[in-house]
Amino acid sequence: MTAPPCIVILAAGPGRRFGAGAQKLTQPLGEHSVLGQTIQRAMATGWPLCVVLTPPLVPAVSPWVATRDLVVLDAAEAARGLGHSIAAGVAAQGAAGGWLLLPGDMPLVRAGSILAVGKALDEHPAAYAQHQGRPGHPQGFAAELFSELVGLEGEGGARRLLARYPAAAVDLDDPGVLLDVDTEADLAAVRSAFAQDDPR
Repeated sequence: MTAPPCIVILAAGPGRRFGAGAQKLTQPLGEHSVLGQTIQRAMATGWPLCVVLTPPLVPAVSPWVATRDLVVLDAAEAARGLGHSIAAGVAAQGAAGGWLLLPGDMPLVRAGSILAVGKALDEHPAAYAQHQGRPGHPQGFAAELFSELVGLEGEGGARRLLARYPAAAVDLDDPGVLLDVDTEADLAAVRSAFAQDDPR
């Protein structure tokens, strides 16, 4: 890879399963929020990143991420699904050496895990994190799949690309690659695990 992959943090989803009227990504977690911790882990890799988000989240992210690295979707665009968010993020970082897709509600994924999946793209067109045989995130795609990624739509995300192309499962001793925050119970579990986690 001539250039490192870009970490595309996906934070434009509606989070419908979380508590009524609450935004899961802004819930406190340690010194930051759920989304803030996800960004901190990504920044620790030293690789470029961008955040795909909606306007209300911009103030929560701007302390760490430059405006040029924010891909802001309006409500109508965000409603087009995860695939559209991925396409928008990848298109905005088209010169990257590949892309690592990381949901904004996965704050326990370690920097070393992100790096391991990214390095697998040196030899594979696609790769994904795996823990104890279970697939997780990030999902990685090499530059050759740019046109496929920018054509994504709907809620299926990039699953069909992982099925279509030879994808490397990167085994990691990191349960955080499986832990997202969909519900208030998930948030409680993540807070418990966060207290004992090593972010490296």
